[in-house]
Amino acid sequence: MPLLTPLNLIIFLFSLLNLMAFLIMLIDKIKSVAPNAERISEGMMFFLAAAFGSVGIYLGMFVFRHKTRKWYFLLGIPLLMIENAATLYFAYLFLSNSL
Repeated sequence: MPLLTPLNLIIFLFSLLNLMAFLIMLIDKIKSVAPNAERISEGMMFFLAAAFGSVGIYLGMFVFRHKTRKWYFLLGIPLLMIENAATLYFAYLFLSNSL
């Protein structure tokens, strides 16, 4: 079995993006306590979530207790998780020629 299968590629890229999104949440949480620090915009966090980093953003929200009081994060990130899962599923079907 080849090492670079469609499923392995999807898992690798998904893991990498979610690790990056998780670290972005950590960096922004650290910057939130420093006065006059340049913060990471909420729009960038939603962009990362839409670009398959929703699991990392969601985990970062609760691990670091960051953005958990914002209703649009509590509602929007789980919706993006569903969108990410559906898109990844169809990408897998397409790449494995099952569609």
